[in-house]
Amino acid sequence: MAKYSRIEVALTMKENGMVPLFFHSDIEISKKVLKACYDGGSRLMEFTSRGDFAHEVFGALNKYALAELPGMILGVGSVTDAAAASLYMSLGANFIVTPVFREDIAIACNRRKVLWSPGCGSLTEIARAEELGCEIVKLFPGDIYGPEFIKAIKGPCPWTNIMPTGGVLPTVESLSSWLGAGAHCVGLGSQLISKDIIDNNDFEGLKNKVSQVLEIIQNIKNK
Repeated sequence: MAKYSRIEVALTMKENGMVPLFFHSDIEISKKVLKACYDGGSRLMEFTSRGDFAHEVFGALNKYALAELPGMILGVGSVTDAAAASLYMSLGANFIVTPVFREDIAIACNRRKVLWSPGCGSLTEIARAEELGCEIVKLFPGDIYGPEFIKAIKGPCPWTNIMPTGGVLPTVESLSSWLGAGAHCVGLGSQLISKDIIDNNDFEGLKNKVSQVLEIIQNIKNK
């Protein structure tokens, strides 16, 4: 069961402004990544379901978060069907992120009142997702569409909340561009949690990097 309601998750996404995302098959490394992001100030993490036995890693990681990291909201990304969404929700996923828009996932998540964020690439898809109760739309791949796409959508649909993923960089320039265009929050993967950081066990560096990005986001919001 999810510990946090979909409204709590959506508000935390807005407040933090960033959702770190990563996958690793080793649970101990995954714990260190999660702890570094937590110590850096993040209260959200999207664990991407991209490897064999990923659900087993997530289950252990969520138990660790519940026991050791109060306030950390853990969700799952790269979910492509309702069966997988249901599996992860049974393991306590607080939100489900998908690369595509699928109504079966919407129904499964809505039944449990769990936030779901579908990958959409047109206003028609976004409108249909919102009709099915979507709070935050994932714009993926973000680098294909760019910040101007969000600005254009927010014109006729100012109520739409969009989270670009892919193409977002942890820099003042990139974050200012996306958030200035009206992004609800941004998803940051390998640009934040790089292979070098994991290979070098530089979890202190990751903590500092997360803290810096969150500070940049707050400074942009306060302008």
